[in-house]
Amino acid sequence: MLHPAVLAGVWDHSNFREDMHGRLRRTARFIAVTTYAHRHDGLAAIARVRAIHERIDGMLPNGTAYFASDPALLAWVHLTETSSFLQAWRRFANPGMKQAERDRYFAEMARIGHMLGADPVPMSEHEARRQINRTRGVLRNDERSSEVCRLLLAQQSAFPGGSMTRELLTRSAVDLLPFWARRMHGLSSSGPAFPLIGAATYGAAETIRWAFRSS
Repeated sequence: MLHPAVLAGVWDHSNFREDMHGRLRRTARFIAVTTYAHRHDGLAAIARVRAIHERIDGMLPNGTAYFASDPALLAWVHLTETSSFLQAWRRFANPGMKQAERDRYFAEMARIGHMLGADPVPMSEHEARRQINRTRGVLRNDERSSEVCRLLLAQQSAFPGGSMTRELLTRSAVDLLPFWARRMHGLSSSGPAFPLIGAATYGAAETIRWAFRSS
């Protein structure tokens, strides 16, 4: 949300305001297919996304042109996505994940990034951190990013009685953001509730893993 050009593509060419859950489902499906499905299905999903990106372009409020197929913009999306997934995995599944395993994760995910047209794509956690730091100067919290953040935090559960789960996941997601990103958004993870939220999310994740192992 903090990268003006990346956000502009969504802001100008997406119906996320009316169908936030639908956008989440489509993104989740792409991740699932490119991670777990047959190679043929994964390549087809990547081709569809690339075709969509080729049709998306526009102008930022300051008059700067943007293109969704820009390798640098695709690289930022890939970078933040993979870094966030890894952070969530370490927080709620495997806190003791070794450095070699973390680097392998970035190297394996790089194949998807390259096929989507992203460049540069980090091959290790160290490269990912350096790339994030290099891009931070471009990031902005403006009216658009504030509005999207507000919409995300105000989303209601798509399932009856799911408000408590939604609140738990939302607060956990905020807590996963780097400190500097939370500060830019005006969000905070300070206070006595957040350790409890983290513990509750970890417990819920462990229950889900147990259920799948037992099924």
